[in-house]
Amino acid sequence: MAKLLDESVAVMANGLRFKTARDLFAACPAIARDMRSLPTDQRSIEFCRDLLAGRVPEEAVTFCAYLLPERAAVWWAHECLSHLADLLDETDHQLLPLVHNWVGEPDSRRHQAALSTAGATPPTTPVGWIALAAGWRDNGSATAATMTPALLPFPAAHAINAGILAGLARVALADRFAVLSAFVEMGIQMAEIEALSQAADAD
Repeated sequence: MAKLLDESVAVMANGLRFKTARDLFAACPAIARDMRSLPTDQRSIEFCRDLLAGRVPEEAVTFCAYLLPERAAVWWAHECLSHLADLLDETDHQLLPLVHNWVGEPDSRRHQAALSTAGATPPTTPVGWIALAAGWRDNGSATAATMTPALLPFPAAHAINAGILAGLARVALADRFAVLSAFVEMGIQMAEIEALSQAADAD
């Protein structure tokens, strides 16, 4: 049993988009503008859990946003914010289904058009950020029609991170770390599932 577990962990680690934190930072330099922790040669999941246990646990959310592939990251953010439904306003409740539909059919012109309209104004709510991220294309760049100039240098992960952290800021302080931890564990789980899926496709 232990051997099978070790093999499963090895498959997940090898299937991750970025095996180590340093790999991720090298591939996505923009992450250095969203977090202050410096990368190490730790495996990505270990690094993320250390961030969660560190002085700025919010950086674990940031790391997950960059670690996950864009579509998976948008779904992760959607699930996180869906758990905060009581803290969201009417605008967010209108945007959540649009994000959900996009994740299910990201190539649908109807869903793309709905998100493009939603993202035409600067995001002011948690789900507004996620809707903006879902509308971004070309390796994380947003189309000019849906971006403000200040956001041009940032990848979609920046918006995903901003949306989740904006949602967390609405959680009562006494509960915030528990909710943050649950969100990060969900992100890690999704990264592991993505890794296993990638490994299966490669076989």
